[in-house]
Amino acid sequence: MLQKFKKVLAIITIIVLLPYIFTVFMNGRRTGKEEEVDAKEALLKQHCIGVLAKEVSSDYEDEMLKVQALLVRTTIYKQVEELGEDITKQEDFGKIEEIEKSWYRKLEQIWNDTEGQVIMYEGKLALVPFHQVSNGKTRNGEEVLGSQDYPYLKMKECPKDVEAVNQMESKFIEVKGAKVEKYDEAGYALHVKVGEETCTGESFRDTYQLASSCFELQEFEKNTRVITKGVGHGLGLSQYTANEMAKEGKGYKEILQYFFEGTEIKEVAEILWKIE
Repeated sequence: MLQKFKKVLAIITIIVLLPYIFTVFMNGRRTGKEEEVDAKEALLKQHCIGVLAKEVSSDYEDEMLKVQALLVRTTIYKQVEELGEDITKQEDFGKIEEIEKSWYRKLEQIWNDTEGQVIMYEGKLALVPFHQVSNGKTRNGEEVLGSQDYPYLKMKECPKDVEAVNQMESKFIEVKGAKVEKYDEAGYALHVKVGEETCTGESFRDTYQLASSCFELQEFEKNTRVITKGVGHGLGLSQYTANEMAKEGKGYKEILQYFFEGTEIKEVAEILWKIE
């Protein structure tokens, strides 16, 4: 009787352990490092989806959401690579604001559909800035950044951006004697003189909370009237035009190639192995 019981117990044990044995046989025994990377990837994914949710509109086309997913992944992976440290250990990393469940699931599906895909240039993660709406064209990276390291950031025509409801804005600011000294090729302010001081267009925009770096200044009594065109800094990808391209049936890879000409989309599956 005891012998029979032992046989039954042995059979049950084999049945219970069989899936594990098969998995180990096929994939090898998982190491502590592999499990650690899996945990970091899960946390990083949650964080990235939270960032994605803040940067897109719920009425965007699926292909546009994929575009933004690659921008988010590339930017955050670039941060991981350049810092060379485990950013998942930073306080509050991975914590996201309350996102409606169905919207989170939608973005999670988009994230999974583009799993591991990032934007590369000459074997390195690319710089992939974006803005909501341009003034009708995006900016030349060399003019804005003062560097030839980003030849894929070229001026691109975005004629449909001028149709956006938030394309133009007018406001008054409490400053007198301000003048744009230099515009770039796309019509965005590079240098602004205020009294005896000169600042960049971006600095002026931030100081006075302007919608865009493309602006005109008009003195009006004791104040200055500012007319802006577009929303954002104007460099890189225009979300409005990208979404319009998606509506026309263009895929996310084609859209990204338009704005970041000469880059490549590649899969980077082991980025977290590089951090310490």
